[in-house]
Amino acid sequence: MDAQCLTLVSSSVWPLCPPTGHMEPGVRQSPRHHITKSGQNVTLRCAPIPGHQYIYWYRQTLGKGLEFLMSIYNNVPSEKANFLKDRFSAERSGGTYLTLKIQPAERGDSALFLCASSSATAMHRHRLPFHEL
Repeated sequence: MDAQCLTLVSSSVWPLCPPTGHMEPGVRQSPRHHITKSGQNVTLRCAPIPGHQYIYWYRQTLGKGLEFLMSIYNNVPSEKANFLKDRFSAERSGGTYLTLKIQPAERGDSALFLCASSSATAMHRHRLPFHEL
């Protein structure tokens, strides 16, 4: 039986709040492309904009709109989509990067994964809304 290959594409999105004044660099993700086999573990990394305390992971599968996966606030997971299985986890352990782990990857995980960050304000008690495309 042939092993199934998965393509995971990592990309970053602009900060969730419109910039004012000078422009800051956006979030950075790595790796930009990742091809793996079903059953293998995958780790994606996101470096948020300095000073941003809210970090969000989304995914977009072919032919579908964006799906919220999870959010992290002050290095602690704060929300996770109900449909996610225990195979998906995220952590930020004091370092610059937040990691999204898929353990193990399955065929249906092929998608574009997006990371976003925002600064903490009273308006951001929960993930910010978005419109499905």
